[in-house]
Amino acid sequence: MPSSSPPPDDLPLILAAQRGDLESFNGLVTRYQNIAYTVAYRLLGEPFAAADAAQDAFISAYRKIREYRGGSFKAWLLRIVTNTAYDQIRYDKRRPATGIDDLPGAEYDDGPPLASDDALPEDVAEQRDTQQVIQDCLQTLPADQRLTLVMFDMQDYSYQEIAEANDVQLGTVKSRLSRARLGMRRCLEGKRELFDAPRRLDS
Repeated sequence: MPSSSPPPDDLPLILAAQRGDLESFNGLVTRYQNIAYTVAYRLLGEPFAAADAAQDAFISAYRKIREYRGGSFKAWLLRIVTNTAYDQIRYDKRRPATGIDDLPGAEYDDGPPLASDDALPEDVAEQRDTQQVIQDCLQTLPADQRLTLVMFDMQDYSYQEIAEANDVQLGTVKSRLSRARLGMRRCLEGKRELFDAPRRLDS
């Protein structure tokens, strides 16, 4: 589960941001923008939509920063990211489907940053392939199962925390997670050239 307090070097930035210091908040953005984007991308499956969701989440976090009362800042922020992405999923269900590739001039990267600048090219390529397979399999899951799996595997939320965040019973969380893992296992078993066995999303 998320840690009970922010890292020591987060706290000065948080306190300054709560006093209205935009530069300090931008320091938090720089620190957490990659994980925010990655979580949004896992949920939405489209780079453009994920970037929008992450940006909207940071705007919302800045507006709500005075409501932060301690505990894990990362968990607090990622809850906002998750809610923003899930709102987008619900919105997409209510409007006619338009693929991102159908938009004029839509040219975006294929996903979150995966490796450091000094990584070997073959390692980068392998990691990109691995991440894309995981993402493709994630997108085969229903939205509620995908959300539960991302929160549990990537954000380290407990069953109880996921239940409270999504306003569902504990048994529902366990059932969704079980079905999500089964769906991922079946999908990944068809791609044995990259996977010997299912793994955590953030491995």
